[in-house]
This record gives sequence, C-alpha cells and structure tokens, in this order.
Amino acid sequence: VQLQAFGGGLVQPGGSLRLSCAASGSIFSISAMGWYRQAPGKQRELVATISSGGSTFYKDSVKGRFTISRDNAKNTVYLQMNSLKPEDTAVYYCRIVAGTTPVNYWGQGTLVTVSS
Repeated sequence: VQLQAFGGGLVQPGGSLRLSCAASGSIFSISAMGWYRQAPGKQRELVATISSGGSTFYKDSVKGRFTISRDNAKNTVYLQMNSLKPEDTAVYYCRIVAGTTPVNYWGQGTLVTVSS
C-alpha cells in the first residue's frame, strides 16, 4: 500500500491550496482518513479527520478555513486550505486507517509554506 500526497507549495498569506492524498495497492475497508502536520521544531499534530460516514473533526485553529473531504471510489482524501496564515507552514501528512484489523498508513508528506 502506498499513499501519495500532492498539492503543497509556496503561497502568500490569505491564499489557498488544495492537498490530495491517494492510496494505491491492496487496500480495502478504509475507515478514517486524515491530515496531520509538523512544523519545524514541533511535534506532529492532527489537523483534520473524516470518518467513513463523512463525520469531520478539525483542529480549532483551522476551523472555518480548512475543509477535509474524501472520494471513496478513488481512495483519496483532500484538504482544501483557505485563508492560509504563516503559522500554517508545515509538512502535511495524510493518514489512512484501513483493514478489518485496522492498520495505519502514512503518506510521505508535502511541504506547505505560507510566506510573503
């Protein structure tokens, strides 16, 4: 199973980016999907998650600015990020929980830099 994350880059404050993460290989029974981030010198933190039923959870600081969604047919999770702030700068990682005995799969990370 491989997770490939795309969409990071350099953006000015107030700008937008859309991250995507596609799972490939022998993956089935995907339950939760989510995005995490790790800023320089800090621990990895949860940004947003989405359940198999579509229920979402967001870190307080991104509520109203970020939207997580998923396409089950494509085994893909998205993160639409609007009104970006410099403090959103980090490497963003996707995580998928899958299998009848749940297993965590992590993407390789994509760098988001918010700077003028």
